[in-house]
Amino acid sequence: MFADIFLGALTVMGIVSITQESSLTNEALAHHDTRHHDVPSTGVSTVAKYEIEERGSLHTLDYRCYFKGPNGYISPWHDIPLYVDEPKKVFNMIVEIPRWSNAKMEITTRDPMNPIRQDVKNGVPRFTHNIFPHRGALWNYGALPQTWENNTHVDPQTGATGDNDPIDIVEIGSTIHKRGAVIQVKIVGCLALVDGGETDWKLMALDVADSVANDVNSMDDVERVFPGLPKATREYLRTYKIPSGKGENTFGFDGKFMDAAFCHEVIEETHSFWKKLMKETKPHLNTLAQVDGARYKTTSAAAAAIVAATPAARPAADLPLDLQRWHYITESKL
Repeated sequence: MFADIFLGALTVMGIVSITQESSLTNEALAHHDTRHHDVPSTGVSTVAKYEIEERGSLHTLDYRCYFKGPNGYISPWHDIPLYVDEPKKVFNMIVEIPRWSNAKMEITTRDPMNPIRQDVKNGVPRFTHNIFPHRGALWNYGALPQTWENNTHVDPQTGATGDNDPIDIVEIGSTIHKRGAVIQVKIVGCLALVDGGETDWKLMALDVADSVANDVNSMDDVERVFPGLPKATREYLRTYKIPSGKGENTFGFDGKFMDAAFCHEVIEETHSFWKKLMKETKPHLNTLAQVDGARYKTTSAAAAAIVAATPAARPAADLPLDLQRWHYITESKL
């Protein structure tokens, strides 16, 4: 069911890799890029290499971005810890979409080892449109590992069920992070987006290694240091589906950004939902992982075979010509 039929020693060929420095914990893997991060001590001192391996052709249906640590391939969703420092509320964030890019990349929750792949719409790779005055995403966009917005749970705050994915997060610092980077962030606020009748929380965060990290701890600080960004974020999330023919998104709490303390409660709830998902006997999503406590555990050999069975890396496909266009949307009064 979870592709363990690929067990055996296979040679992985045609891999494009990006090597980064990481920290190894007893539970799973967490990593950061090669900059020196001024982060709170977590008591973890073992440093190991971490690789991102790209398969297939970027901007096509067969593209996959897999994660690998010292003990082999891992699931970024399940095997990377949520917390870097739980008491100080420092989290791991997996970057799916670098700032100013348009390819709608996301951790796939149904494929073994949960690689990053491009979302599909009408049978073709999905791209987000450029909405004036923005080009691509306004921030580094990604997800928090070991979280799940339960699609059977009706959120009392929004009256809608979860969207069946890890919780989304946007990082607003100065660095454009690469796809597949795992960065250490703190949360400063969130929006309760309601998309297609589903609750889709959008956390706003800042890389703890950013030069202004010590000065930004709340949404008031965001407005002071990044004037106009909260409003632009809300406008973008409201309108980004309109050019593709869909209506605008709405928000809980009248579009108000909730504070960090509220966000931490939402994160902890989605973390508890993920823990229950990992114990299910017949999960509708792929929970194959190496993390302690997983009902369906894989091995290094089985995970390597899953990756080897995918197409080898090839040159990227051309971007759609439509991405050269700006779309103009009427501004909301929120």
